[in-house]
Order: sequence, then structure tokens, then C-alpha cells
Amino acid sequence: MVSDGIRRTKLLCTIGPASASRIGDLLDAGMDVARVNFSHGTQAEHGDAARDVRGAAAARGCPVAIMVDLAGPKIRLGELVGGSAVLEVGGTYQLRGEARRLGIGDANGASVSNPRLREDVRIGDAILLGDGAAELRVAAIDDNIRAEVVRGGKVRSRAGVAIPASRISAPALTRKDRADIPRAIEIGATYVAQSFVRSADDVAMLRQALGPTGPSIVAKIETRPAVDNFDAILAMVDGVMIARGDLGVELPYEEVPLIQKQLVRRALEQGVPSIVATQMLESMTAAPRPTRAEASDVANAVFDGADAIMLSGETAIGAYPVEATEAAARILAFADRHGGALQAKGTPAATSGNGHAVAVAAAALVAADTSIGAIACYTRSGRTARILASLRPRVPILAFSPDPDVVARLVLVHGVRSRVCEPLPGADHLGRLARLAGDAGIIDTGTPIVFLASTGTPGSGPTVLGVRRIDP
Repeated sequence: MVSDGIRRTKLLCTIGPASASRIGDLLDAGMDVARVNFSHGTQAEHGDAARDVRGAAAARGCPVAIMVDLAGPKIRLGELVGGSAVLEVGGTYQLRGEARRLGIGDANGASVSNPRLREDVRIGDAILLGDGAAELRVAAIDDNIRAEVVRGGKVRSRAGVAIPASRISAPALTRKDRADIPRAIEIGATYVAQSFVRSADDVAMLRQALGPTGPSIVAKIETRPAVDNFDAILAMVDGVMIARGDLGVELPYEEVPLIQKQLVRRALEQGVPSIVATQMLESMTAAPRPTRAEASDVANAVFDGADAIMLSGETAIGAYPVEATEAAARILAFADRHGGALQAKGTPAATSGNGHAVAVAAAALVAADTSIGAIACYTRSGRTARILASLRPRVPILAFSPDPDVVARLVLVHGVRSRVCEPLPGADHLGRLARLAGDAGIIDTGTPIVFLASTGTPGSGPTVLGVRRIDP
């Protein structure tokens, strides 16, 4: 396979009722990372999804990453009659805090997951349901919240209930999150996504709960405080997700596209993987093809410099989960292949804190700027591959590591194809790397590749740089 045939922007797909039995099809269609959303489903279903993802990936001989998404203090509607309800403009909708006593919801009202919601909102506050599927305005607060429907629409059971983050009194890690964290570790999560992050202290709290050797952390940027504190959060995490649905409640919707570009760019400059999420191909929950606007949205995430995009309802509950995955993969591949001049790139100066490693990575990019088909590296921690990826080379990066956890984490990183290998011997690093690259079957034989490997201690950075061809 030549370098132009390798998609470099990664694709996350949410596993749900529509896709739980079709995980192999999702992988074949282009899924790189499987998202298991702990806001929905049972523990047994979460465990089954993780097991099936790994089994399907093993059968195909490809690495896979699993991202567990913690519920966080996000508020959700309870169950609705028939699974959904249509709210009409001008109507009144009640949000109630006692699901057991008040029962299932309908087009007039529903329970909410946070019984203290009425203490957190004020009269006149806007409340969005289901990432903006319907909009309410608080009209009165007594035992329940009575709100006017200012924008109608169809909402589903367990839809999100979004209020300004400054109003949320719940802690960053809820009681449910703390109960779910051991389960995330048990099912082998590669990444844990933290919902409704507001500060770096929130991330520190999750890291303490996960332990120093626990899964990597992705901070979901979906509140105004998270945007305001973005740089401090960025320094604490292994990835960020620009979750535009709830962000559109915190900020005027016309500001969200620019903020998306700014945050993705800042993450790229620091070498931190970024994911753009929410309503990427929303129409494909019910239609077999995306709209032209959605195709542009996905492509623009590539041009912004994002490492990945994520599908949510499209693959979790949509009518066309595999088709949505195929469509996203096609758009990403085309934007990768033909949008190089538009795509944001990192610079060696932006990651200067990595010193020697950045210097050698930059040299590799210079070498790869000719007729090189790929860059291959040997990495113990994944840092070399991440630095290379942040510089956005025009060719794919083949990363080999003796640590399966490192290989899984690199699945999310832009342009990286990672594989497990035995530790390299003390000599002939380049020769061994060339054989590994050939065995991977990703690059055509005879193709020249830039190779990087370290001969020093872990963390000392790559110290060997050379060019070889893939032998037949």
C-alpha cells in the first residue's frame, strides 16, 4: 500500500444498540477507536462491547483502542413513552426530580437524573435538550421546573439536559463516576473521557482516582470554564475532545466554529491529540447518506488539524451505523489526501520542551520531504510517535513498541499506524526496524522509509536516523 492510500485522521465510533452486533463491520468500514458510553447501557453490555471490540480486532490483526466515556455531572432526561417525545413551540414542559414516584415521561414532562436541578437553575435560564434538539426557558420553579418550549423538536429517552456550567453544583466526579472507574479499568479502557471538565483540578481528581498507571485521560471541552482554562487543562491530559453540543449551550452557536479551530490548533501546538465530536453526520441517524454540509464539517475538522472525529448517535442508535462509518472514513481519507495545503500543522518550536527528540523528529521530516513513503519509529513510551504526528508529516508514521498499552494509545494519534514488537536488540536498530516495517504489510516493498530509533535509556529520545528501502 502506498502512503496516499493510508487515512491519517482517525475515527471514533460509539458502540450502542445499533452497532453492538456489528463491531467487525465497523472495523472493516474504518473505525479506529471504539467509544463505550457509560451514560447508557448496563455494566454487562459495556463489558460485552469491550470484549467484542478486542475479539474483532484480533481476528483482523489490527490494534484497537477503547475509550470509556464517564457520565460526569451531565444531566439527562429519564425514560420517555415509546422512547421519544415531540415538544411543540409555545407548550410547557416540566422537569421533575423523582423518577420513581413520577414514572415515565412524555411530551408534557419527564424526570431528570439530578434531583437538585431546580436548585441550580434560575428563572429565564435556557435549557437545551438532546444537544439542541429542543430549547426550553425556565418559567417557574417550585417542586418541579416548569419551562416554556421556545424551540420545539423530537427528544429521546436519556437525552442530555444542558444548563450553563456555572449553574452546575455537582462535583466533577460524581458518585456514579467513582463507581464506574474500577469498571473502566476492569474492561481494559485505553482512554477515559471526562465529562464536563471545568478546570485542571478536575483532571487531577480523575488521575488520582485512576491511579498513576491507569488509562489515559481525554478531557471533554464542553463548558465555558473549560475553554477559559484550556491551556491548564491541556497540560494535564493525554487528549482533548471538542464536544460541540453542550459547548453550544455555554456559548453563542456562531462562536463555536472559531473556538473549535482555536482549541484544535492549541492542542496541535502542544502535541496533544484532539477529537472533534457531536453531530458530525447527524442526519445519518435516519438517512443512508450525509448532507453536503456534514461532509464539509468533517473535512474542515481535518483542515483544522484534528487528530480524529467522533460519531455518537450515528453509530450507537442510528439506522445506518456501518454506512455512517464508511461515509466518515471516505470524507476523512479524501481530505487527508487532497487537503494537505489547507491542513494546520505543528512546528518544532511549539514542542521545544522535548529538546533532542524534537530535533531528530524535525530532521526526519526534512528527510521525508523527498520521495519517502513513510516514517518508521521505535518507541517505548509513544512520545517519539506523538512528536512526529504533531508535526503533521505528509506521509504515515509506522510506530513499533514492545508495550501493548502504548500501541493501543497511539491508535488515536493522527497518521500513526502502531504495532507491537519485541524489544530491539542493542545493535542494528535500523535493520530490525526495516524488517518490522516490511512485515507490517502497510508499505509497498521497494519503498524508501525514514527510520528513527533510540539507543539510549527510555525517555532519552531517538538517536538513530536513517533511510532504507522495504525489502521484498
